[in-house]
Amino acid sequence: MTTKEPPNHGIGDVDFYLISEGRHEHLWEVLGAHVVDGGVRFAIWAPNAASVAVVGDFNEWDPQRSVLSKDHGSGVWYDVAQQARVGQRYKIAVQDKSGKWSLRADPLARAAEIPPSNASIITESHHVWSDEAWMTERSHRDHARSAMSIYEVHPGSWHPGLNYRELAVALAAYAVEQGFTHVELLPVSEHPYGPSWGYQVTSYFAPTARFGTPDDFRYLVNHLHENGIGVLLDWVPAHFPRDDWALARFDGTALYEHPSPNRGEHPDWGTLVFNFGRPQVRNFLVSNAIYWCEEFHIDGLRVDAVASMLYLDYSRNPGEWEPNVHGGNENLEAVQFLQELNATLYRRVPGVVTIAEESTSWPGVTSRTDQDGLGFGFKWNMGWMSDSLRYLGREGIHRQHHHDDLTFALTYAWTENFILALSHDEVVHGKKSLASKIPGDQWQQLATLRAFFGAMWAHPGKKLLFMGGEFGQLTEWSDERGPDWFLLDSAPHDGVRRCIGDLNRTYRETPALWQRDSEPSGFAWIDVNDAAHNIYSWVRWSELGDALVCVANFSSSVWTQHRVGLPVAGRWVEILNTDAVEYGGSGVGNLGAVLATDVPSQGLPASAIMAVPPLATLWLEPERAKAPVSAREI
Repeated sequence: MTTKEPPNHGIGDVDFYLISEGRHEHLWEVLGAHVVDGGVRFAIWAPNAASVAVVGDFNEWDPQRSVLSKDHGSGVWYDVAQQARVGQRYKIAVQDKSGKWSLRADPLARAAEIPPSNASIITESHHVWSDEAWMTERSHRDHARSAMSIYEVHPGSWHPGLNYRELAVALAAYAVEQGFTHVELLPVSEHPYGPSWGYQVTSYFAPTARFGTPDDFRYLVNHLHENGIGVLLDWVPAHFPRDDWALARFDGTALYEHPSPNRGEHPDWGTLVFNFGRPQVRNFLVSNAIYWCEEFHIDGLRVDAVASMLYLDYSRNPGEWEPNVHGGNENLEAVQFLQELNATLYRRVPGVVTIAEESTSWPGVTSRTDQDGLGFGFKWNMGWMSDSLRYLGREGIHRQHHHDDLTFALTYAWTENFILALSHDEVVHGKKSLASKIPGDQWQQLATLRAFFGAMWAHPGKKLLFMGGEFGQLTEWSDERGPDWFLLDSAPHDGVRRCIGDLNRTYRETPALWQRDSEPSGFAWIDVNDAAHNIYSWVRWSELGDALVCVANFSSSVWTQHRVGLPVAGRWVEILNTDAVEYGGSGVGNLGAVLATDVPSQGLPASAIMAVPPLATLWLEPERAKAPVSAREI
């Protein structure tokens, strides 16, 4: 046992004070394992432990040889192991007040063993970043007024067997080819159970070792940035697993989790819930968010299961939850955490973006924290997703009776900054793939899917599509085999892929489709009520008044003489037609353009007679615009 306080070896009184207050924003630079002069310094927060030691390859796993000393003000145990070296394994030996010892993974470990082994690993980074141009441009970006088309990827099954560096090369090339602006990775923090897809995190600061080292993961992000692709990371602060070698009752008490079963246990997932009321726990999570964005250059975090944090009665029956101090069901401590998370991250990391997976109507998810909002940059539009997929699942003959399934989202489209997300959650657990949700033969399924993508990409809100959806995957996603890439040998499926690529490229080149996503003046219906034809038509406006018109037909009929109102007379070019032959369509169209005359229709000063293909979406823009027309003028 150490008989006197050891040298701090880089931990100062200010660090201890900030940790005790729960305000150390670079917690990973103090806690965990760090190479210092004379060995490796270990520092562990375990305020209620009776004793803490480090065991590992460097001391024959003997807790008596590396006992740590405690700073009583902060609850941090620390000392230097002189024989420890980079690459060696270690664990934290914790003795609780009853005298019981347990071996734990380091909560601040920056590297870990490949599961099912669970020791932490001493690591140092030697990666040299070369994405300065990307980071500089990102720091000035206004995401709400920028194009954002996200490709959601499960790293372990996109192409099974790839490591981080191999994934970097293949994924960057594919994302560029398909025109996506970002990739979003399912959680990469270390997790013991692969089929959890990363949502059962045990080492929040360690990229999973399944695919390589932390520097290998840095290479992945760096390479994507060098190819102009942003990287978003799925992040899981809502819960953590009960494994007795990880965070659960870490120092013999409910340290990271809430002590009450009604608030500290999640009934749906059998996991534990963080104690958001404890400043040090909020600090652990906030500093972890900063860590991924600063140390790995991650461009944004998609925060998982926000609704489960916000509501004390989430998935609980009466009598299974405790109201807040005002008698309500809002988790005020979780609200404080989310506001602190967003305010701190946006302050510290220029150009970062946070995204909430929030499935309720909680107000102000994307409002500023100084206006009592949660402070997120975006929110997934779960209502649009549910309504749209329900509509697609109906037989064509019945869609006219459910026309508002695709219009209702426009009644609230500007209450938040939305992302239209077709995520992994919608293609698993018996929900079928996107294509297989649609009735009809395979031609009708893929045509409907292309039409829907065309409408989605023209709808207000940023876009997200899970891997496999871009070529019309027919079976549910399997984390063991991944997407059915062999389908690209089939012309119809490769046509869907081509369509997505052209949608992305045209979208990125057309400011009307993204500059004013969060402004009602950037959108206007042309005809919202054409249920008889299953047709929807609208116009999108850029900040300069440039227009793009979208006409979407979800019936299997061809409407050869369909009049559509247009903002201005003249020649309108058909810049995209999802029924094009090269996409697997029937080739019905307008020979590349239509002529609009000064015949008012549908409240607009001009109109054109056009052919509207079956199960297809058209995009049109004026060939030579007249004086810019404001959306307020129509």
